[in-house]
Amino acid sequence: MPGPLEGTRIIELAGIGPGPFAGMMFADHGAEVITVHRPDMPLNPRDPVNRSRLTVAADLKNKKDHARVLELIESADGLIEAFRPGVLERLDLAPDVLLDRTPRLVIGRMTGWGQTGPVAHTAGHDINYISISGALHAFGRVGEKPTPPVNTVGDFGGGAMMLVFAMTAAMLKAEKTGQGDVIDCSMSEGSSLLMSTVWGFQDTHGWEPQRGVNLLDSGAPFYDTYETSDGAYIAVGALEPGFFRILMENLGLGDDPSIEDHLNKQHWPRLSNLFTDIFRTKTQNEWRALLEGTDACFAPVLSTEQVCRHPQNSARKAFIAVDGITQPAPSPRYRNAELKRPKQPSLFEKRTEK
Repeated sequence: MPGPLEGTRIIELAGIGPGPFAGMMFADHGAEVITVHRPDMPLNPRDPVNRSRLTVAADLKNKKDHARVLELIESADGLIEAFRPGVLERLDLAPDVLLDRTPRLVIGRMTGWGQTGPVAHTAGHDINYISISGALHAFGRVGEKPTPPVNTVGDFGGGAMMLVFAMTAAMLKAEKTGQGDVIDCSMSEGSSLLMSTVWGFQDTHGWEPQRGVNLLDSGAPFYDTYETSDGAYIAVGALEPGFFRILMENLGLGDDPSIEDHLNKQHWPRLSNLFTDIFRTKTQNEWRALLEGTDACFAPVLSTEQVCRHPQNSARKAFIAVDGITQPAPSPRYRNAELKRPKQPSLFEKRTEK
């Protein structure tokens, strides 16, 4: 059973961050992804986001290479580019030119700020894009400075995943109408969309602008991480009354007055101190023995070196090795389709015709 995107061809003009991740998602789900890279900048085969590609070395300023890449684009359903605004045009690959040649083509343009606006042409990275979206302000503990969530929120969540969704939607339309599209995907705007729950909670749950004092940002003691006696950490997320009761009973706090009123913030400072002291009385593994498998909404906090050994991950083969390099397996899964087995990028040798 082929992947759901079998028969789809995506051309990716090599970049960093969200572009390769978007290409990886397309490849994992069955598309043929051909990455065009500069001759002096081959793809790193050890980087998981570069897996399952066909690669072409081309200098887009060279007429022969440029013509070759144009042929590839004409054979494709989608194009991924993550240059600054205007670069594609300077390379004589302007969207209008490409669409004149291939009307069904879907062009995914990935930038930090968007194609337009007063800072659109300036440099930046994930931390900058999520700063003006309101996302970064929400990450961190009370009284502390904002904490960057690696590059997951801007590059991958607000960028690559939004781009993959939009391109797939546009390719479905192109299949029906023959009309392609140009997608202006902004990592900043995508990261603000990921914060939709916070925007809603401002009205429904009294979300406060100050970070670290709310239900999901470490303000609530039953939705936080705690250190164990061996210096490891565990995470609890017992938001609902029934789950909170199970957690409290397992901690020997079944008679605590917060049982019937745990969303009342007056209880939170006292509970935070209690949980901190209690969780330091056992090792992470001892807490796992007590709480894993219950509805206390509990999990150990594991490093990338530990995750493969967790029984849930092991049972589902959530992590795999590609040429000896451990990495996350393709996800999500389908009942009636099989995701590609990832492999190292390889040289493109096929004909350009689809």
